This record gives sequence, structure tokens and C-alpha cells, in this order.
Amino acid sequence: MQTARIGVTGLAVMGRNLARNLARHGHPVALHNRTAARTKALVEEFGDEGAFLPAETAEQFVASLERPRRLVIMVKAGAPTDAVIDEFAPLLESGDMIVDGGNAHFADTRRREAALRERGIHFVGTGISGGEEGALHGPSIMPGGSAESYEALGPLLEDIAANVDGTPCCTHVGPDGAGHFVKMVHNGIEYSDMQLIAESYDLLRHAAGLAPAEIAEVFRTWNTGRLESYLIEITAEVLAHTDAGTGKPFVDVVLDQAEQKGTGRWTVQTALDLGVPVGGIAEAVFARSVSGHAGLREASRNLPGPARSAVAGSGFADKVEKALYASKIVAYAQGFHEIQAGSAEYGWNIDAGAMAAIWRGGCIIRARFLDRIRAAYEADPATPTLLTDDHFAEALGDAQDAWRDVVATAARIGVPAPGFSTALAYYDSLRADRLPAALTQGQRDFFGAHTYRRVDRDGSFHTLWGGDRTEATA
Repeated sequence: MQTARIGVTGLAVMGRNLARNLARHGHPVALHNRTAARTKALVEEFGDEGAFLPAETAEQFVASLERPRRLVIMVKAGAPTDAVIDEFAPLLESGDMIVDGGNAHFADTRRREAALRERGIHFVGTGISGGEEGALHGPSIMPGGSAESYEALGPLLEDIAANVDGTPCCTHVGPDGAGHFVKMVHNGIEYSDMQLIAESYDLLRHAAGLAPAEIAEVFRTWNTGRLESYLIEITAEVLAHTDAGTGKPFVDVVLDQAEQKGTGRWTVQTALDLGVPVGGIAEAVFARSVSGHAGLREASRNLPGPARSAVAGSGFADKVEKALYASKIVAYAQGFHEIQAGSAEYGWNIDAGAMAAIWRGGCIIRARFLDRIRAAYEADPATPTLLTDDHFAEALGDAQDAWRDVVATAARIGVPAPGFSTALAYYDSLRADRLPAALTQGQRDFFGAHTYRRVDRDGSFHTLWGGDRTEATA
């Protein structure tokens, strides 16, 4: 009986396209879905793309897999994933592996990996970025799990991943939940990147007075330079599109309420737990949240403020480009800081440069810019922040006047730019000799006796604020 090298259960769009990608690369693929009709439809429509082995039952599906069995789950995160694991795990043997290709929370992945490890089964939490087109034509793949599981699984994943300069956009990220953690942060960075692009559009439209079609051409120009990326490319396409029904710019007929699926929020929540400042990502999440509060926005429509008006002179688009690039550096610096902090917290030993390398193709944030990040970490794997890399520090220096002018212009005419302004505030916070946190700590000591440390000697201290205000050693 013919056997499959790998199996995919869960044949919605992502699962179906991943299975087709594997088959197109010459790997026999076992297929299973809770609804058998979906399995049948895939084979009928795409059966000529490769070797598919459809199965109607879990037992048939597992029996069709060569050992060690590689079983890919492509179902919704949360309870549905647990249900599928509970269905298939009893049918597997020691050394087999379950690969979760969904957007699971890394803490769930750590729990599942530990439980299945006790049964001798490898659980591989795998981040997959690139959407349905990436799944079919080559995504960026971020597998976690044991090194042993990657030996058996890695060659297949590397074969179907995107490829940049001869290097597959796939590598072993680290143990247990490392893969899903990195995918989570990838998505958080994606939120920030998209917010900064949206703010650039808003400023070009209201401060420079450009029409959407004109802004599309600005973005097309930017896409030929250092901002070249998938997101910049599709932004130009969206802005250039005209709605067929009304003849208006497409962007003007779309309801201005941006939705989210939760990975950006997880990134911020996890950063809070780790004590890592990711203000740019947080503001991007909150910007989507604000957009969705239609009642709150309607009630606030007549609050006082400046009228939006085209006040920017010639060359403003160039200033916005510099502000966008500088803010983008900050966003990625914050994301990679979180990856480094998570790696240290959970003992994952994640190679930050390798993450930048596998994000260069296939994924949503793929960009020329990522090659510079890869080079920065190759030069200094222990760099505390990308902001101090020579290349990025030079770009930040060059952007100073433009960046500050863009933020000031936004404030002056009432265009919300939380991404730009937060990025600049983060940058200025890091470079400041002294922060007002000294006053904050003094306040904490006053009302709660939380103590403070001094700049001139070691130890913790408390001032007797309610008494004679002498200082005591804590």
C-alpha cells in the first residue's frame, strides 16, 4: 500500500493550500477533514498536482503515514486544536509527531508539547505566515519543538517554504513554544508596520492634500527604495483601486473600522508580562480598537480641535518617508527585543538574525529592510537594540528633523499619528540622560513607602514623608 510522507488534517483554505504545496513538491500527502466532502473536493479539483491519499477516518489517515508519522493540524486555535490532538494522539506511537500550523498561543503550545512529550510524541508548534497564497506558493515557516523532530520534519518544510537568495525561509526556532512565540511577535510587528503605513497615507492626504491615486504613486516610488516590501506594494494597489459601484476611490467606501484576530493583542500582553516596552505595537493594537468603537467616536465628533487642512509644503512626502522608515526601525527593534526577552525567559536560545532571514520571503512583513536586520545580528548577536546598529543609527540620525516635523504637523492639524509619535517618544526615552521616572519613584515612596535607590550610593532607601523627612535605609 502506498504511504504518505506527511498528512494534513483540516482542509479549509490554509490546510488545503499547504497540502497542495507539499504535493506539488513531490511529497505524497495524506488528507483528512472532519467533513469528508471537503477531502473529496480537494482530490477532485487538484488531484493532478501530486499524490494525495484521502482518508475518511482518523484510523485510515494515521495508517497511511510512513514512520515516523508527520501529522499536520490546520484547524482553529484553542479548543478545536485540543480536540484534534485528543482524537489522533492515541493512534500514534513514540517518535511520531503532531505539527500545529495554526495561530496558537505559545503558552498553549508549551502545555501541549509537555503533555505529548510524556507519551513519546513530538509536538511541533509551527508558525506559518503568508496567508493562503503563501501556503500554496511558499510561506515563511517558524517551527518549534525538539531538535530531533526537526531532523525528520525540517527538510519537508524547507522544501515548500519561500526561498530568498538560495536560503529557505524556514529554520528550527527553538524548543516547545518558540515557533508560535516568534510567529506571534511577527504578527505584532505586522500590526505596527500597517499602522505606520496608514498614518503615512492619512498625513499625505490631509496635510499634503494628495488624492488616493496620487498617494498610490508615492507608495510605488517608495517601493523602489529602502522601504521596498510586500505591505508597501499592496498599499499602492489598494489606494489606486476605484470602486466599480460608485466610481469613488476604494479606500473611501470601506468602513473605517479595522478588525483583528488577537495575535497583536497577545504580543502586547506578553510584552507586559516580560516587562518589555513595545509601545509602537501597543498603539497599533489600540488604534484598531479605537476604530471599532463607533459609538464612542460618534459621540466625540464635535469635540474642539483644529480643522484638518493642507498645510505641508513641497517635499513633505520625503519627510513622511523618513519618518516612516525611522518609526519602522523602532517597531522592529521593539519586536526583536521581545523575542530576545522571551528567549531568555523560556530558555529557547532563539537566533534573532535567523528570524530576520526567514522573514525576508513568504511572510506578510517580507521586505528588503529585513536583510539589514539579519546583517545587524550577524555583526553582533548580542546587540541590545537594533537602534544602535551603525546602519540604523545613521538612518535615525538622518531622519531627525523630518521625523519631528511630521509628528508636529500631525499634532498641529489634528491628524492622529500614535504610531509615529510613540516611536519618536520611545527613541527619545532611550537616548535621554535622565528620565522623569525619578519623580515617579519619589511619588511611589511618598504614598506607599515603596522605597527608592540613589545615584550616589548602593542600597534601597525610604524618606519619612509623614515625619521629619529624614532618610532611612530600607
